[in-house]
Amino acid sequence: MGRRPARCYRQIKNKPYPKSRYCRGVPDPKIRIYDVGMKRYSVEAFPACVHLVSWEKEQVSSEAMEAARIACNKFMTKNAGKEAFHLRVRVHPFHVLRINKMLSCAGADRLQTGMRGAFGKPQGVCARVSIGQILLSVRCKDQNVANCCEALRRAKFKFPGQQKIIVSRKWGFTSMDRTDYVKWRKEGRLVNDGVNVKLQSNHGRLENRPAENLFLRPARDNLVPIHYEDESV
Repeated sequence: MGRRPARCYRQIKNKPYPKSRYCRGVPDPKIRIYDVGMKRYSVEAFPACVHLVSWEKEQVSSEAMEAARIACNKFMTKNAGKEAFHLRVRVHPFHVLRINKMLSCAGADRLQTGMRGAFGKPQGVCARVSIGQILLSVRCKDQNVANCCEALRRAKFKFPGQQKIIVSRKWGFTSMDRTDYVKWRKEGRLVNDGVNVKLQSNHGRLENRPAENLFLRPARDNLVPIHYEDESV
């Protein structure tokens, strides 16, 4: 007996049902790799970022996520090069799907008619996504943004519902605008942290910080970036 089509499980209906000591025998998700490409490249390597954003509240199966990852990775590897991007799947399938199996094959002389709406046993896993939630993100150099948009357009066909492709204003996978990132880097406030970056503020014990990271004033005021080189001009 094969899988039910994903349209049977697209709507978010009940409470989340994760794998636990009470919910046993859950099959492994189809997607096992969430970072593809140059995932060890530093935050400076890829300034541009493109997102695939869900425009519906729905459930996305792990099979669809794996198919989208393969489609996006294949196009980027062929057209931009395998060292020109870093793809990250941003949703994880934690919700367990159930099926109430009944015999309907040739061996059964009559179709089984069981109880309607029975609880069922685990069949697979999916991710619950909301409107505006990011499904896939690709960071790259500026000359490969067009290739990223086309790769994510092809990945859209693997998902149900509507999605939008958005070119981010942020620097890579960080939460900082590109203009703010460049200015804070000139001020020496940024510390590399793998694919992300840490922003040095004026808080903390002085003896635990090197001399070049001692700042008298904050980097943000009520989440509004402050750049002191602008004031001196």
